[in-house]
Amino acid sequence: MTVESDFHGTFTPRLDDKGRLFIPARYREDFRAGLVMTTGQEGCIYLFPVAEFRTISRAMAQVPSSAANVRAMVRMFRANATPEEAPDRQGRITVPATLRTWAGLDRDCAVLGNGNRLEIWAADRWATYQDEHAEGYATYSQGSEEVVIPGL
Repeated sequence: MTVESDFHGTFTPRLDDKGRLFIPARYREDFRAGLVMTTGQEGCIYLFPVAEFRTISRAMAQVPSSAANVRAMVRMFRANATPEEAPDRQGRITVPATLRTWAGLDRDCAVLGNGNRLEIWAADRWATYQDEHAEGYATYSQGSEEVVIPGL
C-alpha cells in the first residue's frame, strides 16, 4: 500500500544537539506507522513512510541488475537505509550521524515535501540548489528538448 499523501511545502526546523529533527506537524500522521531514511540524490536525505519505502524497494527488486549504474543506485538506496522507526511523542526523529554527514547537516535544515517523500537538506545546500536551478525552472518550456510535465 502506498501513501495517499502528497508531500509539498518547505519547512525550516533545526537539528538539536542529539541530531533530532521535528517532522512538520501536518505530516506526522503519515509517519505514525513508521518511517525509513536513506541517502537522497543531490546530497539530501529521503524520508519515506515505511509502506512507501517498501513499495519502492520491491519495485527496485524487479529491475534487471545487469547494468552497473542500476546496481549502484539500488545499493546506495538500500544499504544506507535506516531501520524502521517511528517519531517520538513530540514528532521528532533522530537523523543518524552517517546521514547527517552525507547531507552536510549541522543545525539549520530545510525539509521539503516532494510527492511521495520528504527531503531533508542542509539549509545552505538547499539555498544553493535553488539558486542553481531557478532560471531553468523559470524558462523550462523554452528549451529545444522540452519534456512535458502534466499541468505545467
